[in-house]
This record gives sequence, C-alpha cells and structure tokens, in this order.
Amino acid sequence: MKLHRTASRSRQRGLSFFGLVFIGVFAVAAFAIGGQSVPIFLENVAIKKAAEKAKFEGTVPGIRAAFDRAAAIDDITSIKGSDLEITKRGDKTVVGFKYSREIALAGPAFLVYRFEEQTK
Repeated sequence: MKLHRTASRSRQRGLSFFGLVFIGVFAVAAFAIGGQSVPIFLENVAIKKAAEKAKFEGTVPGIRAAFDRAAAIDDITSIKGSDLEITKRGDKTVVGFKYSREIALAGPAFLVYRFEEQTK
C-alpha cells in the first residue's frame, strides 16, 4: 500500500511591502489632516462660547464689542463681531454666525469646513 504524500502548503498571511507602504501613507495623510483640523474645531468651540456670552450684552453694538473682546482673548481669527447675525426671537437675543475654513491638501485640492451656528 502506497501512501501519496501531498505537500500541503499553509497559506501565508500578513502584509506585503506595498500594503505596508500604502497603509503608512494613508496613516500619515490622516494624521496630517487631523493635526490641521483639530485647531479649526477648537476655534469653533471658542466662537460658540464667545457668541453665547456676548448675547447677554443687550444692544447690537454691545454684543459685537463683547464678541471682539472674547475673540482677542481666545485668539479667534476666522470671524469678527461685525460678521455676527444678531436677531430677536420674542424676548431672546439670538446670535448667529457662519464662516468657512479650508486646509490645502495637494495642488488644487482643498478640504473645506463650513460652520453655521446660532445661539439658543
């Protein structure tokens, strides 16, 4: 009785060099975009907080001046007090704003963040 021996190769698993390079390039791009995006979102939080505080100043010039003071302290550069949209809803003052920021990616490609908010 003859036994036929078949060479069973176990399938190799893992990343090839090109797969590793691709994942590395993707990770570097994600960290680069994320590193530039975090300050934009932190500034948006500061803008919301400044608008929320400023809405209690009463008059439109007072609200704009209070926002500009907070912007100078918190280093807000994307928007000024003159860019705020100030309205009344009943007895409440609503401060709204909209602006956009962009991150240059490569060549003509940009990542654009558009923010549009109102205080409650």
